[in-house]
Amino acid sequence: MTQNQNTVGHLLALCTILIWGTTFISTKILLIDFTPVEILFFRFLIGYVVLFLIYPRVMRVSSIREEILFMAAGLCGVTLYFLIENIALVYTLASNAGVIVSIAPFFTALLAHFFLKDEPLSQRFIIGFGVAMTGIVLIAFNGTFKLQLNPLGDLLAFVAPAVWAIYSVLMRKIGELRYHTIGATRKIFFYGLLFMLPALFLFDFRFNLERLADLTNLSNLLFLGVGASALCFVTWNRAVSLLGAVKTSVYIYLVPVITLLASALLLHEPITWITMLGAVLTLLGSTLSERKVRKRVRGSKLSEIH
Repeated sequence: MTQNQNTVGHLLALCTILIWGTTFISTKILLIDFTPVEILFFRFLIGYVVLFLIYPRVMRVSSIREEILFMAAGLCGVTLYFLIENIALVYTLASNAGVIVSIAPFFTALLAHFFLKDEPLSQRFIIGFGVAMTGIVLIAFNGTFKLQLNPLGDLLAFVAPAVWAIYSVLMRKIGELRYHTIGATRKIFFYGLLFMLPALFLFDFRFNLERLADLTNLSNLLFLGVGASALCFVTWNRAVSLLGAVKTSVYIYLVPVITLLASALLLHEPITWITMLGAVLTLLGSTLSERKVRKRVRGSKLSEIH
């Protein structure tokens, strides 16, 4: 991989996280008129339509094995991850879930270590993980340190990042197949929506489009569908194919920091010295984790060249 491709990969991952870190605002507004599963279904339906308009070609895969990879990616990255995360929030505190879900990079590194030969689990990555998680805990609890355990909700919150880690590894393998990124993402959305259909009957889902007459609902749903889904999944998947599953997943550490800043700027929520310290530790931890992985990957590429 050239230096230019490496830079592009990092920029794509950063842009993706900048948008994902602000989606909570739109989701919070939409929850007034929509249920979580309705938001989930509509945003990915919009995302699929947008990707189809951009890349309307039929994408044919060359084997059943590759088709299964896309099916598994849609199931894990779209259906299961978001459903499990939303259900977890019903049973546990948002602060608990926020901290637990942020361990996704560790799960990704662990799976990549066993299933992707060129992405080893380094000691510095683990140290960076510890530093970043300390910062995330400080941001989430804001110095109150009143941890309330909710076994079912917390367990589901642990499952969500594990599922996302599987998705990240699957995307690395899909990226190696050299399919068009937009076409591949669209196919993943298709399977995600397909697997989501049974959940619509289990939860309170209404196909009531009158709610979209409200400009606030429409604009926020379009932001989630076009920006956070169609655009961000394409840029994230491309970043994974360029950087690898481990290096890209490190950017997930930055979500709480971006959420913190967005809360202060858009919702005028106060920032305390505890949250500022947490933000600094999170940034430090993500830097430590990413730097070591970069050196290892470069080394492996050099060994391949020679």
